[in-house]
Amino acid sequence: MRGYFGIGIDSASKAGNMGNLIRTAHAFGASFAFAVNPKRFTHNGEMVTKEFTDTSKSHQQIPFFNYETAADVEVPQGCHLVGIEICDEAIDLPSFKHPLQAVYVLGGERSSLSDEMRERCSQMIKIPTKFSLNVATAGAIVMYDRHRLLGGYADRPIVTGRAPDAKPVHVHGGVKDRHALKRARKLKEALAAGNMPGKDDI
Repeated sequence: MRGYFGIGIDSASKAGNMGNLIRTAHAFGASFAFAVNPKRFTHNGEMVTKEFTDTSKSHQQIPFFNYETAADVEVPQGCHLVGIEICDEAIDLPSFKHPLQAVYVLGGERSSLSDEMRERCSQMIKIPTKFSLNVATAGAIVMYDRHRLLGGYADRPIVTGRAPDAKPVHVHGGVKDRHALKRARKLKEALAAGNMPGKDDI
């Protein structure tokens, strides 16, 4: 699959959801996962992201980052920060064109995206459901949608029960000879100027 993506939770408050999200992110080929301002346990001050309830240990397979604030989140050059939030300006997920380079961020279990995070997002999307979903479930749906659209799969058939048509085999271009291209360009320029170049000129 072309491009890359990362995904995270703004104000994560449950270790189980964070572990679920990073496991799914790993399965769908995410380049990294993150949490912004994760909750700290009152009895010991540790972040809920210190331990993950994930038997596959996905956080050891892809990079995971903890950020204190929305401003700290590092978005690579040319990458889009996409907020996942139920709001008026959000685009319905089925109508959204996923950027090749994207960082997706969801609001926490007990909160929405912070104002600071919303301001940083270049695009907002929402999953058109009757009510809000568990944050890890919402993240999984977005990642599946991205994978389905950018994964190079055959289009779904129009008729129910029909097998999908096979995608055409990609045909690579021929090997380019830079010297031959340069000679051809010089010959074209010479002929356009009314000159007949000699053998040593091309």
